Amino acid sequence: MTDHKASHTFRDSIEDARASHRIPDTPQSRSPAYRLAFLDEDFMMRDELRPVRLQMELLKPQLILDEHGINSTVVIFGGARIPSPDRKETARTPALAELSHFYEEARKFAQIMTERSLQTYGHDFVVCTGGGPGVMEAGNLGAHQAGGHSVGLNILLPHEQAPNAYVTPELSFNFHYFALRKMHFLMRARAVTVFPGGFGTLDEMFEALTLIQTRRMRRIPLILFGRGFWENVVNWKLLAAQGTIAEDDLKLISFVDTAEEAVAIIDAWDYDEK
Repeated sequence: MTDHKASHTFRDSIEDARASHRIPDTPQSRSPAYRLAFLDEDFMMRDELRPVRLQMELLKPQLILDEHGINSTVVIFGGARIPSPDRKETARTPALAELSHFYEEARKFAQIMTERSLQTYGHDFVVCTGGGPGVMEAGNLGAHQAGGHSVGLNILLPHEQAPNAYVTPELSFNFHYFALRKMHFLMRARAVTVFPGGFGTLDEMFEALTLIQTRRMRRIPLILFGRGFWENVVNWKLLAAQGTIAEDDLKLISFVDTAEEAVAIIDAWDYDEK
C-alpha cells in the first residue's frame, strides 16, 4: 500500500484530516464553510461535484487493483436469482431451479481458471464477478476453493446486491455509478463469460458485445453458457437475417454448456492475433 509519509515536502492530507478534529470549537470552526473540502460530505454530494465523484469511483478500484498486481481478469456475469443445486428448492420458480446446474458450472469454471491464475502468482486471469449472490457467488466460491483471490464489483441496489462471503475482502468494491462499474468489468478482461440472467446480465452482455463489434475494445472470448437459454432469449439469427447485425457479428459469440468447454475456448484463443 502507499506510504503517505514518503517523499512529501508539504504536510499531507492525512495529517490535515487528523488535525481538523483538534481545532478549537468556535462559531467559525463549526461553520460548514470552514470544513476541509474533501472531508465535507455535504459539499462532496452536491450536484456540481458529480464529475469529481465519477473520477473518484474510476480511480479507487483502479489504484487498488494496481496495488494488488491484478493485470488481467476473467469476467463472470450471471443471474443473482440462480440458486446452488443443493438449494434449488428455494428457487422462486421451477425454471430457476432448473437453471441451478449453471451455479455448479460457474463454480467449476472459476476454480479451474483460478488454478491457472495461481501459476502467474494470481496476477492474470483473476476471476471477477458482480460480487452478489447466485452465479456471482458461484464464481467467487470457485476461486476461493482453488486457494486464490477474486474481485467483486458490487453496486448499491434496493434489493439483492450485497457482497457474497467468498469475494476477497481487499478486492471487494462498491459502486454508485453503473457506467463506472461496467468500465471496470471490461478494462482488464481477457475473457467474458455470461450465464443465464436477467436485465442486468443482458445489459452487461450487450455492452461488451457492442464494444467488441464497434472495435472500441479488443476482441476477446465472449462465451455464453447455455445455448438453449440464450437462443430462446435472443433470436440471434433473425438479427443477422434482418440485417440489423452482420452475419460475421455472430462469430463474436461462443456457446457452451460446461466449464471445460469454456476453458478450451480460452486456451485456444490467440490473444496476439485478435
